Amino acid sequence: MKLPPYHIFPDIIGDKITIRQIQPSDINDIIEISFYDAIQATTSQQAIEMQDKINKDYIDGNSIHWGIVENETNKIVGTCGYYRGLDKGTGELGCVLLPQYQGQGFMTLSMSLAIDFGINTIGLNRIYATTNKENDKARKLLERLNFIKIADLEDNELEYELKHSSLTGSVS
Repeated sequence: MKLPPYHIFPDIIGDKITIRQIQPSDINDIIEISFYDAIQATTSQQAIEMQDKINKDYIDGNSIHWGIVENETNKIVGTCGYYRGLDKGTGELGCVLLPQYQGQGFMTLSMSLAIDFGINTIGLNRIYATTNKENDKARKLLERLNFIKIADLEDNELEYELKHSSLTGSVS
Protein backbone atom coordinates (compact mmCIF):
# COMPACT_ATOMS: atom_id res chain seq x y z
CA MET A 1 0.00 0.00 0.00
CA LYS A 2 1.04 3.55 -0.70
CA LEU A 3 -0.30 5.64 2.17
CA PRO A 4 -0.36 9.43 2.51
CA PRO A 5 1.33 11.79 2.74
CA TYR A 6 2.56 11.84 -0.82
CA HIS A 7 5.55 13.76 -2.22
CA ILE A 8 3.03 15.89 -4.12
CA PHE A 9 -0.61 16.13 -3.00
CA PRO A 10 -2.62 14.09 -5.54
CA ASP A 11 -4.89 16.37 -7.56
CA ILE A 12 -7.08 14.28 -9.88
CA ILE A 13 -8.48 15.88 -13.02
CA GLY A 14 -11.68 14.65 -14.62
CA ASP A 15 -13.67 15.99 -17.56
CA LYS A 16 -16.15 18.03 -15.49
CA ILE A 17 -14.44 18.22 -12.10
CA THR A 18 -11.07 18.15 -10.41
CA ILE A 19 -10.51 16.90 -6.90
CA ARG A 20 -7.65 18.81 -5.34
CA GLN A 21 -6.14 19.95 -2.09
CA ILE A 22 -8.21 22.55 -0.26
CA GLN A 23 -6.42 25.89 -0.13
CA PRO A 24 -6.80 28.62 2.53
CA SER A 25 -8.53 30.75 -0.13
CA ASP A 26 -11.27 28.06 -0.39
CA ILE A 27 -12.35 28.19 3.26
CA ASN A 28 -15.02 30.89 2.97
CA ASP A 29 -16.66 28.94 0.13
CA ILE A 30 -16.98 25.75 2.18
CA ILE A 31 -17.86 26.91 5.71
CA GLU A 32 -21.35 25.39 5.50
CA ILE A 33 -19.94 21.99 4.48
CA SER A 34 -16.90 21.99 6.78
CA PHE A 35 -17.11 19.09 9.23
CA TYR A 36 -14.72 17.33 11.58
CA ASP A 37 -15.83 14.37 13.73
CA ALA A 38 -19.44 15.02 12.66
CA ILE A 39 -19.33 18.60 13.99
CA GLN A 40 -20.17 21.34 11.49
CA ALA A 41 -18.35 24.65 11.31
CA THR A 42 -20.44 27.76 11.72
CA THR A 43 -17.71 30.37 11.35
CA SER A 44 -14.71 30.93 9.13
CA GLN A 45 -12.41 30.44 12.13
CA GLN A 46 -13.99 27.07 12.95
CA ALA A 47 -13.64 25.99 9.31
CA ILE A 48 -9.96 26.99 9.35
CA GLU A 49 -9.37 25.03 12.57
CA MET A 50 -11.14 21.98 11.11
CA GLN A 51 -9.10 22.19 7.91
CA ASP A 52 -5.93 22.39 10.02
CA LYS A 53 -6.96 19.12 11.77
CA ILE A 54 -7.76 17.53 8.39
CA ASN A 55 -4.35 18.60 7.06
CA LYS A 56 -2.64 17.15 10.15
CA ASP A 57 -4.52 13.85 9.64
CA TYR A 58 -3.19 13.80 6.06
CA ILE A 59 0.41 14.48 7.19
CA ASP A 60 0.02 11.71 9.79
CA GLY A 61 -1.06 9.30 7.01
CA ASN A 62 -4.57 8.85 8.39
CA SER A 63 -6.68 10.49 5.68
CA ILE A 64 -6.84 12.28 2.37
CA HIS A 65 -9.37 15.07 1.84
CA TRP A 66 -10.07 16.78 -1.47
CA GLY A 67 -12.04 19.80 -2.52
CA ILE A 68 -14.33 19.16 -5.49
CA VAL A 69 -13.85 21.87 -8.12
CA GLU A 70 -16.07 22.47 -11.11
CA ASN A 71 -13.61 22.75 -14.02
CA GLU A 72 -15.71 25.22 -16.00
CA THR A 73 -15.87 27.83 -13.20
CA ASN A 74 -12.90 26.76 -11.02
CA LYS A 75 -15.32 27.00 -8.07
CA ILE A 76 -15.18 24.59 -5.16
CA VAL A 77 -18.55 22.83 -4.87
CA GLY A 78 -17.91 20.18 -2.22
CA THR A 79 -15.45 17.89 -0.50
CA CYS A 80 -14.72 14.18 -0.47
CA GLY A 81 -12.07 11.87 0.87
CA TYR A 82 -10.99 8.92 2.97
CA TYR A 83 -11.18 9.60 6.67
CA ARG A 84 -10.06 6.55 8.62
CA GLY A 85 -8.69 3.04 8.34
CA LEU A 86 -6.00 3.65 5.72
CA ASP A 87 -3.29 2.05 7.86
CA LYS A 88 -5.40 -1.14 7.95
CA GLY A 89 -5.98 -1.23 4.19
CA THR A 90 -9.50 0.15 4.45
CA GLY A 91 -10.94 3.56 3.72
CA GLU A 92 -14.11 5.21 4.93
CA LEU A 93 -15.20 7.34 2.01
CA GLY A 94 -17.18 10.47 2.80
CA CYS A 95 -18.50 13.43 0.86
CA VAL A 96 -20.38 16.70 1.22
CA LEU A 97 -21.75 18.91 -1.54
CA LEU A 98 -23.00 22.48 -1.43
CA PRO A 99 -26.81 22.32 -1.81
CA GLN A 100 -26.96 24.38 -5.01
CA TYR A 101 -24.78 21.78 -6.80
CA GLN A 102 -26.74 18.68 -5.80
CA GLY A 103 -28.35 16.61 -8.53
CA GLN A 104 -25.83 17.65 -11.20
CA GLY A 105 -23.50 14.62 -11.08
CA PHE A 106 -20.66 16.27 -9.14
CA MET A 107 -20.71 13.76 -6.31
CA THR A 108 -20.90 10.70 -8.56
CA LEU A 109 -17.89 11.97 -10.52
CA SER A 110 -15.82 12.90 -7.47
CA MET A 111 -16.57 9.67 -5.61
CA SER A 112 -15.65 7.68 -8.74
CA LEU A 113 -12.29 9.47 -8.92
CA ALA A 114 -11.71 8.88 -5.21
CA ILE A 115 -12.64 5.19 -5.49
CA ASP A 116 -10.25 4.72 -8.40
CA PHE A 117 -7.50 6.43 -6.40
CA GLY A 118 -8.23 4.27 -3.35
CA ILE A 119 -8.01 1.06 -5.34
CA ASN A 120 -5.23 1.84 -7.82
CA THR A 121 -2.97 4.24 -5.89
CA ILE A 122 -3.44 3.53 -2.20
CA GLY A 123 -4.18 -0.17 -2.74
CA LEU A 124 -7.15 -0.37 -0.38
CA ASN A 125 -8.71 -3.79 0.10
CA ARG A 126 -11.96 -2.39 1.51
CA ILE A 127 -13.86 0.85 0.88
CA TYR A 128 -16.91 1.64 2.96
CA ALA A 129 -19.24 4.52 3.76
CA THR A 130 -21.83 5.34 6.40
CA THR A 131 -24.92 7.48 6.02
CA ASN A 132 -28.07 8.37 7.89
CA LYS A 133 -31.04 6.11 7.10
CA GLU A 134 -33.11 9.13 6.04
CA ASN A 135 -30.49 10.42 3.57
CA ASP A 136 -32.10 9.01 0.42
CA LYS A 137 -29.74 10.91 -1.91
CA ALA A 138 -26.63 9.47 -0.24
CA ARG A 139 -28.06 5.94 -0.22
CA LYS A 140 -28.92 6.17 -3.93
CA LEU A 141 -25.48 7.59 -4.71
CA LEU A 142 -23.74 4.73 -2.91
CA GLU A 143 -25.90 2.16 -4.68
CA ARG A 144 -25.15 3.80 -8.07
CA LEU A 145 -21.45 3.44 -7.26
CA ASN A 146 -21.83 -0.32 -6.53
CA PHE A 147 -21.88 -0.10 -2.75
CA ILE A 148 -24.08 -2.59 -0.94
CA LYS A 149 -25.65 -2.13 2.49
CA ILE A 150 -23.93 -4.41 4.99
CA ALA A 151 -25.13 -3.17 8.38
CA ASP A 152 -27.66 -1.16 10.34
CA LEU A 153 -25.63 0.85 12.84
CA GLU A 154 -26.52 2.74 15.98
CA ASP A 155 -27.70 6.35 15.76
CA ASN A 156 -29.95 5.65 12.75
CA GLU A 157 -27.01 5.02 10.39
CA LEU A 158 -26.31 2.47 7.68
CA GLU A 159 -22.95 1.07 6.59
CA TYR A 160 -22.23 0.36 2.94
CA GLU A 161 -19.29 -1.44 1.36
CA LEU A 162 -18.01 -1.18 -2.18
CA LYS A 163 -18.68 -4.29 -4.20
CA HIS A 164 -15.73 -4.36 -6.60
CA SER A 165 -13.63 -7.19 -8.01
CA SER A 166 -10.38 -5.21 -7.54
CA LEU A 167 -10.84 -5.20 -3.76
CA THR A 168 -9.47 -8.22 -1.94
CA GLY A 169 -12.25 -10.40 -0.56
CA SER A 170 -15.03 -8.59 -2.38
CA VAL A 171 -17.52 -10.27 -4.62
CA SER A 172 -18.25 -8.73 -8.01
